Amino acid sequence: MKTTVGVINWDKYIIESRKYLDQVGLKEKPATVVSKLGVGKQQLVEIARALSKKVELLILDEPTSSLNDDESDKLLDLILELKKQGITSIMISHKLKEVLKIADSVTILRDGKSISSYSVKGDSLTEAMIIKDMVGRDLGIKINKEVATIGQTILEVKDWTVYHPDYHSMKVVDNASFYLRKGEIQAFCGPMGAGRTELMMSIYGRSYGSHSEGTLLLNGKPVDTSTPRLALDAGIGYVSEDRKSLGLILIQDVKTNISVSSLGKLSRGGVVNSQKEIRAAEEYKDALRIKTPSINQLTRNLSGGNQQKVVLSRCLLADPDIFIVDEPTRGIDVGAKFEIYAILNDLVKNGKSVIMVTSELPEAIGMADRIYVMNEGEIKGMLNREEATQEAIMRLALLHQNKEKAV
Repeated sequence: MKTTVGVINWDKYIIESRKYLDQVGLKEKPATVVSKLGVGKQQLVEIARALSKKVELLILDEPTSSLNDDESDKLLDLILELKKQGITSIMISHKLKEVLKIADSVTILRDGKSISSYSVKGDSLTEAMIIKDMVGRDLGIKINKEVATIGQTILEVKDWTVYHPDYHSMKVVDNASFYLRKGEIQAFCGPMGAGRTELMMSIYGRSYGSHSEGTLLLNGKPVDTSTPRLALDAGIGYVSEDRKSLGLILIQDVKTNISVSSLGKLSRGGVVNSQKEIRAAEEYKDALRIKTPSINQLTRNLSGGNQQKVVLSRCLLADPDIFIVDEPTRGIDVGAKFEIYAILNDLVKNGKSVIMVTSELPEAIGMADRIYVMNEGEIKGMLNREEATQEAIMRLALLHQNKEKAV
């Protein structure tokens, strides 16, 4: 019992919670406010809470969607250890390598129906077999980046430093410098907490941090991006990694979510032209193949992949020159991923530029012309398309730690 006559014994709670936090590999203090943690660490807290209930059946819905590779491996090892303890797990996941690593059997669902079931070992199940059943057609595992004409430098960020929103002397991003060219897809990789999202949010309207320092040039000229509206007016669009909290108005319909950032071009004299708004929403619903009964459907009722397409539609309608997309395919099925890759390819073919923050290294290697690797708030290095491998990316990410060990 952790209560006495209705009074909570906080010491016992902390001791008990520490055990489960250690079990999922979370090193934060039990008294840490959850809202101060990143999305990935919040996911670990949820899993620790489930384990604290002494469950016999554990259902995990996309448990690794917010975790990097190392953290995902630790969690998968934990699930296998729970199996040895007699705990049954059902894992819902779009990460096929993880599925094949830990599952005894796999059931594929499509459009709300059970399509097929396999024994992983007995049926010699492969990723290609799963993908075929998931999307109803063959899709190559390999991501094929289409060739686009890369032009001159459009964006330069020099000596960019971002300070923590609560601890104003703490650097979250330290002296980062990079450039982006017209017609280029550029990826930012690194472990969770590396500072990738914080860097991009600070560039887009100072949306993160107490303050930022450094130089930002668009087409060689300094530009003010101190608010999201100024950033958008300057030609920079941003699609958040957390679509439900930061990217969408879930209680509003698809039409409103698509048009909300472009009301200036859809209005006259301060009055929105509803017909223009409807036409724009319908155009992007059709172009991006958003599965919804109508543009009046509430966004919260859509699947994750279709919600992501709504967020992308809003950014496309605003028509910036630079698209910053943070984890654009997180938590969506394989078919929707390939559709989003096609959208990004179309953007650069039309002369736009894309910065893609991603935790999926095959995605970065398959899509990006250049890859910047971050860790501990610093840019550790850059890889061209020809030299980018998962091993090379991880070497750069861990470069600082390796130097420390060598001393």
